[in-house]
Amino acid sequence: MVTLLIADDHPLYRDALKGALCMGFSDMEILESGSLNETVSVLHEHEIDLLLLDLHMPGSSDLFGLLHIQKTFPDLPIAVVSGTEDVSLISKVVGVGAMGFIPKTASAQNISDAVNAMLGGDIWVPESVRQQIEQVDEHFSELAENVASLTPAQYNVLCYMRDGLLNKQIGYNLEIAEATVKAHVTAIFRKLSINNRTQAVLIASKLQLEPPTK
Repeated sequence: MVTLLIADDHPLYRDALKGALCMGFSDMEILESGSLNETVSVLHEHEIDLLLLDLHMPGSSDLFGLLHIQKTFPDLPIAVVSGTEDVSLISKVVGVGAMGFIPKTASAQNISDAVNAMLGGDIWVPESVRQQIEQVDEHFSELAENVASLTPAQYNVLCYMRDGLLNKQIGYNLEIAEATVKAHVTAIFRKLSINNRTQAVLIASKLQLEPPTK
């Protein structure tokens, strides 16, 4: 039996995706999660053949969720499911190692075809953009690898730094001590091989995707 995990914070879309998959597969177990933390917990508890991952779940904004899960479960096939059909976005997710990209507008047949292809070890993207996919450069790949080494808490701090918040404001928003924020900032600088907030903001901005379309 094939086991899939649908990671999306909208129950209605999870139901729609399950319905499409049940039409195309007779022997499949489908698990669900609604946040990055919940997704990681399910992955620790079950053997998953393919993860269908929404990029805009709680704890998983931008590319971080994909990068973090890849770092934690390097052998796990992951397909990104998104409402944003942008060639640059698709190029990025495939470029950092996703098995494919399924638009939320995809038909039930396309979803079945995509899942079949990825379970067979092939990369799948919509036919309309296959000739437009661009290779990510070596610098972006290295950047993604470094960001994947951050903890979720450190990534939250990085995002607040990108938004221009000071350590005291970040601590207030995350309900942690300012000293803890400073420790996170120090770890971020070390892991990203940088030495100031301006460089951190530039890196975070390069990973920033379009706002969620839901």
